[in-house]
Amino acid sequence: MPRQFARQRLMSPPDRLASGAAGAALVACIARAAEPLPAIDSRDFAGFADRYADRRVVLLGEASHGTSEFYRARAAITRRLIEQHGFDIVAVEADWPDAAAVDRYVRHHALRDVEERAFHRFPDWMWRNTDVDDFVHWLRAHNESIADPDRRAGFYGLDLYNMRGSIAAVLAYLDEVDPRAAAIARERYGCLTPWQKDPAVYGRAALSRGYGECEAHVVAQLRDILAHRLDYEAKDGASFLDAAQNARLIRSAERYYRIMYYGGADSWNLRDTHMFETLTNLLEAGGPQAKAVVWAHNSHIGDARATEMGTRRGELNIGQLCRERWGDAAALIGLGTHTGTVAAATDWGSQMEAKRVRPSMPDSIERLCHGTGIPSFLLDLARDPALAERLSEPRQERFIGVIYRPETEALSHYADAALARQFDAWIWFDETQAVTPLRAEHLRPGVSDTYPFGL
Repeated sequence: MPRQFARQRLMSPPDRLASGAAGAALVACIARAAEPLPAIDSRDFAGFADRYADRRVVLLGEASHGTSEFYRARAAITRRLIEQHGFDIVAVEADWPDAAAVDRYVRHHALRDVEERAFHRFPDWMWRNTDVDDFVHWLRAHNESIADPDRRAGFYGLDLYNMRGSIAAVLAYLDEVDPRAAAIARERYGCLTPWQKDPAVYGRAALSRGYGECEAHVVAQLRDILAHRLDYEAKDGASFLDAAQNARLIRSAERYYRIMYYGGADSWNLRDTHMFETLTNLLEAGGPQAKAVVWAHNSHIGDARATEMGTRRGELNIGQLCRERWGDAAALIGLGTHTGTVAAATDWGSQMEAKRVRPSMPDSIERLCHGTGIPSFLLDLARDPALAERLSEPRQERFIGVIYRPETEALSHYADAALARQFDAWIWFDETQAVTPLRAEHLRPGVSDTYPFGL
């Protein structure tokens, strides 16, 4: 999930964008370039995804974590890329151990007893919603028709927050393949035990109580696992990638929570670098033919160099790193909306609400798109260089994370971004609705009530 956007930001020069005749002309240009989209449930909705069939990575964003249309659109695009173009990795802005439970389900692997139910921590609605549930069950059914287990599409988490779940997963794996190494790992990870339930407190303790040695312990543990790769793969090769990635997550999370105490760009950059490295590891493990679809917030997907994140705050993100690594073989696609409802909280850890999204601000990219009068469209910025040039200047763009505070929207949720340099394409829904959190009443007949979401 992106950080909370409710903070003071550098304000944009006023009235430079969509007002008057210049604004009307730009709206007309967008309307001419827009490719109207059919309903998301239509089999033709994702037809435009064929133009990205040859990419190594297709990154699909969202302007908020709680909008149904964004999840449904990404699911439809991903289904087409998997079914017709051989994409086999779905990598999402979620914690690795939680997504691993879903991955075992969709790829028909043996189920495990897990310490925590998947995606059961705040903000649980981000992945425990009916739209994700529909996609997960589709992916399981799709994989059932593929005889070769190695060719089945997987579901993976890129994020690093669930350090506790990753520690449990590494220890469980070593208990199976190398009990002596498991005992050493327990001793090493013991340094982090007091902080597993509330790792955000670890950064302060590391500074004031001499917990700096935890870093050396988690690095040593990762090195040991990687050094024994051949031996461990011979015993349980199918689970080695999961164990190794959990060890990487613990290493990154330890550092993340340590430097988060200082604030600034370092913690954000470490987190997005970890997500990018996780994606890279997945593609390398899948071989040269592997292709991935990434689901994450626009703040992670859009090239940071085209936003005030990069120009003013020194931050990078996974979209920028993918462009730097794969160039035109990476497609960055953002999703936006004008108004409607969104599932969000007012404060971190508070109750989810279906909140009304205020109409987009004047002089924002969203207001330009709203001005076209087209309910839903694709803007392929690579196909209209003239429009791309006009949309290469910074404009206000809305970012809603898991927190939404409409009463302070200008300061809390808008930042400068140059759309045509930020994304390769832009998917627009003028009015959108909040996701529906997954509850017991949504349980499917014949499906266990404890897997994969732990209802």
